[in-house]
Amino acid sequence: MITVTNRARRLYNTDLAPTPAENKNWGSFEIFNVWANDVQSLFGYTLAASLFLTYGLNGWAVFAAIILAGFFIMWLVNLSGKPSVKHGIPYPVFARVSMGVHGANFPAMVRGIVAMFWYGAQTYFASTAVALLIRSITGDSGSGDFLGMNNIDWISFIFVAVFQIILFWNGIDLIRKFLNFAGPTVYAVMIILMFTIWYKAGGGLLAEVGNIFEGVGSYEGGTYAAFLAILGTMVAYFAAVVINFGDFARFVKNENEMKKGNLWGLPGNIVLFSFIALMVTAGTVVVFGETLTNPTDIVERVGHLGLTVIAAFAFFAATIGINMVANFVPPAYDLANLIPSKIDFRIGGLITAILGFVIGAFWVSVISQIGMFPFVNTLGAILAPVYGIMITDYYIIKKQRIDINDLFSAKKSGKYYYDGGWNLKAFYAWIIAGVFSVATVWHPALSWMGGYAWIIGAALGAILHYLMSKKR
Repeated sequence: MITVTNRARRLYNTDLAPTPAENKNWGSFEIFNVWANDVQSLFGYTLAASLFLTYGLNGWAVFAAIILAGFFIMWLVNLSGKPSVKHGIPYPVFARVSMGVHGANFPAMVRGIVAMFWYGAQTYFASTAVALLIRSITGDSGSGDFLGMNNIDWISFIFVAVFQIILFWNGIDLIRKFLNFAGPTVYAVMIILMFTIWYKAGGGLLAEVGNIFEGVGSYEGGTYAAFLAILGTMVAYFAAVVINFGDFARFVKNENEMKKGNLWGLPGNIVLFSFIALMVTAGTVVVFGETLTNPTDIVERVGHLGLTVIAAFAFFAATIGINMVANFVPPAYDLANLIPSKIDFRIGGLITAILGFVIGAFWVSVISQIGMFPFVNTLGAILAPVYGIMITDYYIIKKQRIDINDLFSAKKSGKYYYDGGWNLKAFYAWIIAGVFSVATVWHPALSWMGGYAWIIGAALGAILHYLMSKKR
């Protein structure tokens, strides 16, 4: 066990401290399920299905792009996860190495704000699965209207919000058990749905799969641009978790277990789920005469009560799973990092849940109408260079050496105190690279970059930080 000495109260609490050896009990199966839950959301299914329909590529080319993206993302998270496996520290503490013991608060909170918004949105989306279940069993469509939701919608929303609070209040171990349950369960239900659609479609299914595989239409910029767009889209989908993967990797037994989990959880997971999405989507064309990419729409069209009940439960579990992985754990640690003496993992989670409840409550009536995506995408773009800065700093500049005690020290002599607790060189690199990343969101001339702007922003942050750090 690593003992932290000379720790400052404003930089340390037990949730931020290095994970004790006895608590490093995650293996490859747990990491696989982190990614399974990230992939299996309702949006994840729609995304996977749309890859075969939007870009006009041959199906094998789409799978090639998906596989390449899976291996690339795996490489990225292996890099960001290794320091946390080795030292047992979460993302906001690891960020102190490159940004400074106080400077790390800023990128941590940017990541936290993004997660809080999506936490609220996903809480609402999970509640739609519960509402589907209630309506299917009772036959009651609900009554009343408050903020765009009826009584069944509100009952479902409050249930999900409370369920998530109970889940995280019992600690990371219960979250781990839930992810281990949700990952395989959702796969089982999706396979059942696939075979149900296959049975209804009969021999027409494989013919329609062949039609989709041929590729329909064309993509502006041609085949090469379409291939890169798929690659970029997949990277953008996982980008948020890539930067804070250390929040989970800190609990892994060793680096080998992490790498095995990432191998099966990313390339393996993405390919399997995309295959299921392809088969189900092709089946909807045959059975319903139109292409359906929303799983809830498919289940409702099937019209089988038993399948509806099982699927609604699975969609609920899947959405809660991705909410825990991508949107709860990050801000819980990020808020704890802000004021460690006052906020621990539980309190940080409670703050996230309260803000998320407000966001989710206004999702239908306000937020979805005015749109939050430019705001959230801007914050996401700001984060892209941080990844490049952290990785370059750790592997090239610091050569994988960290002084754990100095990560929690506010002394001027500390290695990570820099200029008053801020590494100004890293911030200069971040600002310059961040301006470019944000421009890809707002400037029409750069909109063609699409999702792979994150990759460019991260690379630019890495290069600038290296060059500036070499200057005396």
